[in-house]
Amino acid sequence: MNQLVSSASVRVPATSANLGPGFDALGLALGWHDDVTAALVDADRLDVEVEGVGSGVVPLDERHLVVRAMVDTFAELDLPRPGLEVRCVNRIPHGRGLGSSAAAVIAGVLLARALVDDGARRLPDDAALGVASRIEGHPDNVAAALLGGLTIAWGERGGVRAVRVDPAPTLAATVLVPETTLATEKARTLLPASVPHVDAAHAAGRAALLVQAVSQDLSLLLPATEDRLHQAYRAGAMPRSLLLVERLRAVGLAAVVSGAGPSVLVLSDGPLDVDAVAQRAGEGWEVRTVPVDRCGSRVTGGRVRVPTE
Repeated sequence: MNQLVSSASVRVPATSANLGPGFDALGLALGWHDDVTAALVDADRLDVEVEGVGSGVVPLDERHLVVRAMVDTFAELDLPRPGLEVRCVNRIPHGRGLGSSAAAVIAGVLLARALVDDGARRLPDDAALGVASRIEGHPDNVAAALLGGLTIAWGERGGVRAVRVDPAPTLAATVLVPETTLATEKARTLLPASVPHVDAAHAAGRAALLVQAVSQDLSLLLPATEDRLHQAYRAGAMPRSLLLVERLRAVGLAAVVSGAGPSVLVLSDGPLDVDAVAQRAGEGWEVRTVPVDRCGSRVTGGRVRVPTE
C-alpha cells in the first residue's frame, strides 16, 4: 500500500533551451530559482498560494501548472490527488523564454513523487522526465531543470531520454529580459515545416560543437552558438530580440535567443560587465549575470534528498 509523506519542498532552476543551434535538444540550467512546497491536508481540499512572479495572475485551482503536474504524477503512480496545500515563491519571469513552465512542471512532478513513500523507486528520474515532457510538450527545458548543467535530450521509442554534461568551471551566463512576453506556442507557429538541407547540416555541426564549447573549450562559444534553424524565422514576433542578438554577436559576444524568446542569453568565459552589456542593449532590457546551476532541482522532505550546492 502506498503511504503519503506529510510535506516536501523543491527548488527548481530557470533554464535556457536551444542555445542557438540545439533546437529542442540542448538546455542549460541557470541559478535563478522558484521554491515550491506541498503539504498534505484533509480530504481533497486544494489551497494554492503564489508569491512573486505570477501572483494575482496565475490560477489558484487545479489549473495551476504545479498542481496539474502533481495530479498527472499521482495518476502515474496509481494514486488519486490527496488534499494539498501548495505554496509557490516564484522568481523566474513568465513568458520570457527562461523555462518558467518547465520549472512549474518539474516542481509538481518531483513534489508528488516525494510525497509518496516509495515514489523515488516507482518513478525514477528517467520516468519523471517522461511525465514532465508529456506535460510540457518537449524535453529540453524540463531535462535541464531536472538534472542541472548542460543537458542533451532526445526521443527514443516513444519516450524521452536525457544526459547531463558538466559545463566548464568558468562558464557564465548573462540574461537580458525585455518587458514584453511571448508565448512558446505562438513562437512555434512561426517555424516552417521544412528547412534547407544546408541549414540542417549547419545546425547539426554547430550543435555538436556547442557541447564541446560549453564543456571543454569556451573559446568556441561564438561559432558554436550560430543558428540558422529557428531564430530568424521568429524575428517577426520579437524583432528587438533578434536585432540585439545580431548587435552583440557583431562585437564577439555569444548571444542567442533564450528558448522561444524574447529574452536574450549571452554565454561567456567568466562574467561580463553588466553595465557594458546594458549600454549596448539600450533601454527596455533588464540585464543580470546568472550563475550556471550545476545541481538541478533539489528536493527536501518526503523521501527524496538531493545534495545542495
